[in-house]
Amino acid sequence: MMHVFVTGASGLVGGYLCPMLEQSGHKVTWLTRKQPSDPHERQWDPKAESLPREVLEGCDVLVHLAGEGIAEGRWNEAKKKRIRESRVHSTKLLAKALTEQEKTPTAFVVASAIGYYGDRGDEVLTEESNAGSGFLADVCQEWEAAADPAREAGIRTAHIRTGLVLAKEGGALPSMLTPFKFGVGGVIGSGDQYWSWISIEDIARIFQFAVEDESVSGPVNGTAPQPVTNREFTKTLGKVISRPTVLPLPGFAAKIVLGEMAEALILASSRVLPEQADKHEFKFSHPDLEQALQSLKL
Repeated sequence: MMHVFVTGASGLVGGYLCPMLEQSGHKVTWLTRKQPSDPHERQWDPKAESLPREVLEGCDVLVHLAGEGIAEGRWNEAKKKRIRESRVHSTKLLAKALTEQEKTPTAFVVASAIGYYGDRGDEVLTEESNAGSGFLADVCQEWEAAADPAREAGIRTAHIRTGLVLAKEGGALPSMLTPFKFGVGGVIGSGDQYWSWISIEDIARIFQFAVEDESVSGPVNGTAPQPVTNREFTKTLGKVISRPTVLPLPGFAAKIVLGEMAEALILASSRVLPEQADKHEFKFSHPDLEQALQSLKL
């Protein structure tokens, strides 16, 4: 049994991960920005310049999920600054704090994103692929580099490059469902862009796998083994919820509605394969898109 500390524990992934860890026999402590209301909570300030040592006292593994929501609201300069700083600064803060503990924790598992690879067309991407270009790629590189103090101190450090998470409770899927349920869903842009997706259950399991497997370090792609094009995704989603998919959304219209975010998240193409998960013989619960969507009971 390990004592696992989690930031962002009340978020989408954290809401699945924490119960999984507890069911596996681990003790879980939430790091929260609010005044603790439970013995399993400790307060931290992600904007602070340093953390008191007692905040992480007793920590064996730290999982860092917290950060400004990327898909919520249009991107302006203030929003982009919050996206960057909430990830880079907090990761640097926690990495440094881990090195200052009397008993050095064994692992630091940090969220990242497949935005690291940028817009790459139909190129097959693995953890060995180079970083791409653009705002999200730059943020992801800084985000991962911010964990260097922990890595350099000998703490096993893993970065889970998360893809499009499929969940009813949050993420991008609920907003996608609305036009489909009214019969006006369809292909976005050319439809040829690859979407690398993963079920909420499997991304939580990948984080748990990174917590427990001492051989896991460096980047780990948090994506299912079968990325699909937007056209395939659209067709499959329509089939699962029994709705037509005949009204396309042109790329220029998506840019008008969502601005820069549309280019980075919806129109960009990332064909990402989970090579590290495969090498470690990780078994996906939902490797197939149709089966993954059906499991959500949409």
